[in-house]
Amino acid sequence: MIPNTIERTIVINAPRERVWSVLTEPAFLGRWFGSGEAVKIDLRPGGLVVFDHGVHGVIPARIETVEPPRVLSWRWSQGAAGEEPDDTNATLVEFTLATDESSAGGTRLTMVESGFASLGLPAGEAADRQRANSQNWPGKLDQLRADCEQTTA
Repeated sequence: MIPNTIERTIVINAPRERVWSVLTEPAFLGRWFGSGEAVKIDLRPGGLVVFDHGVHGVIPARIETVEPPRVLSWRWSQGAAGEEPDDTNATLVEFTLATDESSAGGTRLTMVESGFASLGLPAGEAADRQRANSQNWPGKLDQLRADCEQTTA
């Protein structure tokens, strides 16, 4: 059975507005989640964000939810590079930002990626995607935290 969900929570020593900027501004988003190049993003429900993942190619995602500075989600293809996300090939990535009560002015960010079990891919390939994404999220979130805490907006 393929695990359907990946969930990670981190605490960032920065206010929610700062974390929101790093999640959504093209240069920041491309740095922590792409190959370093600014992404193309139409930040509205139904808008497109295009990530350059270097050797993995260009990966488009469809924005689902934009609720500044609390919730951002997108649906991105787990199929071939360049493939637009749809109901059969995509997972949903949702970021939820909350004030962290244990730190002065910090933000608790929770990332949930779901939908691996319902991908229209062969079971082995879907499991490989879930495993790879699960292994990659900690590094991506560490970079997001570093950008929030060390870079001036």
